[in-house]
Amino acid sequence: MSTNGNLFNPQKVKLGITPTLWWNDDFPLMDIGIPFEQCVSEMALAGFHGCSIGHKYPTEPSVLERELKLRGLSVTEPWVSTYFTIKSMRQQTVETFIKQMQFIKQMGATDMVVAEFGQAVNPLPVAVFANRPIFTSEQWRDLLEGLNELGAMANDNGLHLCYHPHMGTGVMIQEDVDRLMQNTDPARVHLLLDTGHLAFAGANPLEVTVQYGPRIKHIHLKDVRSKVVKRVRDEGLSFQQAIEAGVFTVPGDGDIDFPPIFRALDEAGFQGWLVVEAEQDPAKANPLEYASMARTYLRKELGW
Repeated sequence: MSTNGNLFNPQKVKLGITPTLWWNDDFPLMDIGIPFEQCVSEMALAGFHGCSIGHKYPTEPSVLERELKLRGLSVTEPWVSTYFTIKSMRQQTVETFIKQMQFIKQMGATDMVVAEFGQAVNPLPVAVFANRPIFTSEQWRDLLEGLNELGAMANDNGLHLCYHPHMGTGVMIQEDVDRLMQNTDPARVHLLLDTGHLAFAGANPLEVTVQYGPRIKHIHLKDVRSKVVKRVRDEGLSFQQAIEAGVFTVPGDGDIDFPPIFRALDEAGFQGWLVVEAEQDPAKANPLEYASMARTYLRKELGW
């Protein structure tokens, strides 16, 4: 807990941002042509010190490290989609995780972000709520065992495995999060708190924070617009349609009450990355404008 009158210790909690404000890795057509160099330059200009990896980033570690260092940035995390609920893809999942783990160690990061995308419907043009996958008992067993295995590998390499509940996947609603947390090894499997995905799915991000505070090792700060969430439910919109309609925005621009969440995290002794994220259409929401808006809001709420 911070003792300087502000929330968090800025020596132990760092602010990052994802390139999803500038382009979308899941929906490549949601792109107005912003190049990598402009993206990371605007991240730094907005006042952030870290970023997650996007598909336009250089893949050679030395090149990426040089470009980020020029801008005072470091890597917050890689993303690894797991497919443990599809038996034929188990080995591929493990191999991809090892490759990304080796890459991230070269980049000096400590958090591995994963989400189970077996059976996922979020990339598909179908109603995201009505068609979300429901895992069988066997699929749950395979997922939980697989995550414990990856978590042990991460630990052996001095890293944190952070699970990301995600819209359109089999770990989406509150009950899914509880089942995953209650049936994985707390020393191996940590939680990525994504405020936006939890709120969109109908969970209460504050309650999740209070319940699992000690296991939260990585955070995506994303806001939601409740009116758009209601529209997604009522009209049966897909995940992509929801994003295009503006369901997500940066912290302070939507309907999530962040200050109690910040206080709960501070009381739990959170250390690590607070990463601003908002999958948005850059043609509708200027990335630098929204990144700057988010940094201004965090400066006001955190005190730094």
